[in-house]
Amino acid sequence: MSTYVYGLVRSGHPFDVEGSPGVGDGGAPVRPLSAAGVAAAVSDAPEELRAKRRDLIVHAGILDRLMRQGPVLPMRFGTVADGDKAVVRELEQSSERYLSRLDALEGRVEINVKVSHVEEEALREVLAADLDLRRERDRMRTEGAVQAEMAAFGERLSAALEELRRRDAGLVLDALGPHAEEVSSGPLVDGCLANLSLLVREQDAEQALAAVEDMRSAAGALLEVRVNGPLPPYSFVEGPEREEGAP
Repeated sequence: MSTYVYGLVRSGHPFDVEGSPGVGDGGAPVRPLSAAGVAAAVSDAPEELRAKRRDLIVHAGILDRLMRQGPVLPMRFGTVADGDKAVVRELEQSSERYLSRLDALEGRVEINVKVSHVEEEALREVLAADLDLRRERDRMRTEGAVQAEMAAFGERLSAALEELRRRDAGLVLDALGPHAEEVSSGPLVDGCLANLSLLVREQDAEQALAAVEDMRSAAGALLEVRVNGPLPPYSFVEGPEREEGAP
């Protein structure tokens, strides 16, 4: 049977999630697998695993409870190993790396910040900054334009918007980076200009969140800012490629 892996902790962790229902219909109980000073929080993997809201909440809840009692290396939702033996083998082979990372993450949490432009405000900003572009827009509105002129204007406008995205992505990093011990950049999903995960000490989380709010206020209506956290440090587990079937 396959084994579902939630995260890794030290073997001495209180592990108060033991017996809690895990992911999947019926929720097989969560249990520890320990080797070489590291323990994996696992359960029997369901035959069919989908990213249902209930299962996402269960996965995150188990990690949150583990994190409240000590450092945790969280696995992404859907991490499945080829049985308990594969998990134990991975723990034995990589225990030194896992223990080192657990030491580095003790007392740390992740805050994820996704920043996007509000489209109308970004257009207004670009046109306000470029007189020639604004005049060309006004001329086409008044006199009309052939397809080639409209295409050329569209290319110039797209280039100006891309330059604005690059500028503001840099400003976001400059504003938030100093408040984090480590910063991880994620994929630019949903058209966002910045997708940053900040690794911060638990006692500094409020200060980091305040910096996000300061950035939001300074940007006015130009930026849409979405914040998630504090979270287990998903983006900072690190480590080399794992063998197939290992956590």
